[in-house]
Amino acid sequence: MATKARRGPYFCGIDAAMDVVSGKWKSLILWELHEHGVRRFAQLRRGLPGVSEKMLVQQLREMEEDDLVRREVFPEVPPRVEYTLTEHGLSLNDALSALGEWGTERIRRIGAEKVVYAAS
Repeated sequence: MATKARRGPYFCGIDAAMDVVSGKWKSLILWELHEHGVRRFAQLRRGLPGVSEKMLVQQLREMEEDDLVRREVFPEVPPRVEYTLTEHGLSLNDALSALGEWGTERIRRIGAEKVVYAAS
């Protein structure tokens, strides 16, 4: 499967950052890995209700290419695969935290419902 080249040119730093986290799921995957550390694929999928298996695989592959996520395969039967944030992914999560705070305030301000998922 061909992946989109994320190499610019970019108009500004926000353009470059949004290119890496574009789409609904990448920022949520970052948050899930930040909150729980090491996660297996099924744990990620349970933590992100609504994401299809195909979309999660695609997003994780792109995030791995962008050095945001580390995928580690253990030589076991059945194979065990774990995902963690890289240093680059952790730094992006730090950068997104202010945006998350802004969004939480927006939820409160407009009286929107905030969905809370049970920990898995």
